[in-house]
Amino acid sequence: MDTKISSDEQSKSTRQRVLQTMLAHQRCTINELAEAVDINPISVRHHITKLEADGLVASTEERHGVGRPRRVYFLTEEGREQFPTRYLRLTTKLLGQLKESMPKPMVDRLFAEIARDMAADYELAAAGLSMEERLNLVTQLLGQEGFSVEWEKKEGEYHIREINCPYLHVGQNHPEVCSLDQTLISTMLAVPAEKVKCVLNGDSFCTYVVPAVTNGEQ
Repeated sequence: MDTKISSDEQSKSTRQRVLQTMLAHQRCTINELAEAVDINPISVRHHITKLEADGLVASTEERHGVGRPRRVYFLTEEGREQFPTRYLRLTTKLLGQLKESMPKPMVDRLFAEIARDMAADYELAAAGLSMEERLNLVTQLLGQEGFSVEWEKKEGEYHIREINCPYLHVGQNHPEVCSLDQTLISTMLAVPAEKVKCVLNGDSFCTYVVPAVTNGEQ
């Protein structure tokens, strides 16, 4: 019996390992993926191109020290759906029960407390930082929570865009979860973040805006 694996099957297996690596590490460069999957960067680019065409992977530029930004790759919502997501049903049911048993102000307060707790470990590190340094810290923190975030200075304001949101499917049934990242951003920047766009309203990204000059910064 011929037990050789076809090239098509090998490609599918390799792409699955690429997806699994991005699921575990959230954001990866081509070289990081090549090392994790143990194939050369040129082959990784070939697989990434296919995954992007299938809508499973997206990318963005990320500031990384001195020099040009690097391009990082991450799973789209469709890409995440390639993996078991039974926890979404459980989370949705738990939140439904929570909202039925608690008054809305208490639910809102609970989410705010969760966000402040998530930011607590970073608040000390943020002390004394400039606004842009805090924005980089926010990007790092949200990245660890599964968000892909970028920011830019625009017309006297900072625009913070969430390219993807790990809470999207939960938020479609329980939009209260959107307060988590908004409270976290406001806490880390020490200034209220205004939400001006939201994917739940049909926008491409969730976008928050904060003033570029705060607390006497110039």
